Amino acid sequence: MSRLLNVEETPARAVPASPSMAAFLALGFRPLYIAGAGWAVISIALWIFAPQLLGEPLTLVAWHAHEMLWGFIITIAVGFLLTASATWTGFNPLQGRPLAALCILWCVARIGFLAGGLTAFWIATAAELLFFLGTSAALARVMFKGRSRRNYGIPALILALGVADLLYLLAALQGNYLVLMERFDLGLIGMAVVALLIARRVIPFFAMRMVPGLQIPMLVRSGHAQMVFSVLALAAGVLAQITGAPMAPGSGPHALPLIMAASLGVTGLISLVQLACWKPQAVLRKPMLWILYLGYAFIGIGLLAAAWKFSNLFDPAILNGVLARSATHVHLIGLAGFCILIIGMLTRTALGHLGRPLALDRSMLAGHWLMVLAALLRLAALWPSAASLHLLHLAALAWILSLGLYLWRFVPMLIRPRPDKPVPAAAPKPATIQPARAR
Repeated sequence: MSRLLNVEETPARAVPASPSMAAFLALGFRPLYIAGAGWAVISIALWIFAPQLLGEPLTLVAWHAHEMLWGFIITIAVGFLLTASATWTGFNPLQGRPLAALCILWCVARIGFLAGGLTAFWIATAAELLFFLGTSAALARVMFKGRSRRNYGIPALILALGVADLLYLLAALQGNYLVLMERFDLGLIGMAVVALLIARRVIPFFAMRMVPGLQIPMLVRSGHAQMVFSVLALAAGVLAQITGAPMAPGSGPHALPLIMAASLGVTGLISLVQLACWKPQAVLRKPMLWILYLGYAFIGIGLLAAAWKFSNLFDPAILNGVLARSATHVHLIGLAGFCILIIGMLTRTALGHLGRPLALDRSMLAGHWLMVLAALLRLAALWPSAASLHLLHLAALAWILSLGLYLWRFVPMLIRPRPDKPVPAAAPKPATIQPARAR
């Protein structure tokens, strides 16, 4: 566990260093945290307040769902993995020009999908697939070079997210909404596998470092079971797409959707049991920790909601049909789960890797609460009422303020060298990072 992150808690110097391109491109989290958070602000503003700017073939809901999952959530995950893998293996997977090239591919994809037209769409698709291929190859290279056996599956998971992305984009061209959302669910479940893998490792590690005397079981066996069932759910979903098994509510129970639902349900239950074993009462006064616990809880709840939907065993009219809607489990997992977890990870990992004190100032704490508010308002808007549209707009404003505060506070730090470690003038060979040792 001690090999996961080598977080140094050295206080910052009084006089900050000047912005540096070498520092900015030193580790993957620096440009990708800025890119992902910035795009999250822009894309939600466009989706809620200027949807007329979204052009074919990736329009409206298709564009919004794609950009939230692949343009924001998975981008942040990639930034984290490119950084954490340097600590796990002792080798930095991407820095300097290769990292810049990866970021340019990401930018081309965002511009192309927004611009509209088939030519821009295919250019964006090619750029995005190269982004996933490049990330997967870079991670695989350092995992094998550093013999980090427990992480050998991560490059394959990133590649799988790229394949799910391609399937989603092809479904968008077909114009079939049901197929589109089924393929979106594949990407969502794939991201859940990655999120659970990361969170199950870092949450106990962060909690035990921050709360004196706190001891939390690592729950390795339940973690392995969690991965098995989540991957089984993903495999069942892929097979359902290949065989054409009906997934829509009301279509009746079928073998593959039932396997998918059962696997998601077990994964969700394991997540909630793990959370209870992590002594959540011990972190209630630690905002940097409870935000991670809360995000993990919502992922577990969202997986149970997804299991309810995919089982097709229940009357869609129950609870006014809310649980039968794709939007329910999507926003429970994606917004209340991933995004609450992300705002905590964006803050905690950035402070640690930037050599800053592990403490939240007022703007950081406000950003945490605003993200929680955005999630709660968006979930409330799912229930049909006269207030739904107003709640949706308020959720968007809270989201924009949350990530806007993050950018305002962290961009100046992310573009500068660590205050305790000057950046070398030249780096003819890729730098290595020594793995953290047990203490």
